[in-house]
Amino acid sequence: MLSSLVLEFTFSGSTPEDAAAFLIHHSYPHTADHSSQVAQTAAQVARQFDADPDGAFLAGWLHDISAVVPNAQRLQAAQQLGLEILPEEETVPLLLHQKISAVMARQLFGVEDEQVLHAIGCHTTLHPQPATMDLVLFVADKLAWDQKGTPPYAARLKTALTHSLEEAAWVYQDYLWHSGKIKIIHPWMQASYQELQQRFG
Repeated sequence: MLSSLVLEFTFSGSTPEDAAAFLIHHSYPHTADHSSQVAQTAAQVARQFDADPDGAFLAGWLHDISAVVPNAQRLQAAQQLGLEILPEEETVPLLLHQKISAVMARQLFGVEDEQVLHAIGCHTTLHPQPATMDLVLFVADKLAWDQKGTPPYAARLKTALTHSLEEAAWVYQDYLWHSGKIKIIHPWMQASYQELQQRFG
């Protein structure tokens, strides 16, 4: 399934360049721009919290690489890749893009760093007991969001980020939880939010 995505694409060996070119090749320049912003933000956040900026940069570039898989095909793609599919993901296949991106990062772009792959695989929902890299990418993705204007939670999140990654992640989850914009509650999000809510709520 994935091999068909690279039939007419040549890898240069530079993951950031390849990620951008791959997305543009498949007519997703907006996602390429967003990924560039997330990568730069993730590296900055990683330095702030003594995490791996190179790994965070890589994760930022590849976190949405599965944008090239149309939403209508995500469920089938996840099945073909042998991914565990939760009922919530079957109902809202968009939620599968994080898991598919992690597989693409490994199989197409040769990423072997398990921390990077895990962060990519939970960058939308977060995960219970998140690792530092999970939090770095999650927060960076929300700071460099892919919509126009300034995120409504930006000021609170940036203030929280002066305290801890966990508090910053909670600020976004708390905003989303009360926004009325959640189509369905992913169990990873629910579990991670409840964990953080006990600390910061």
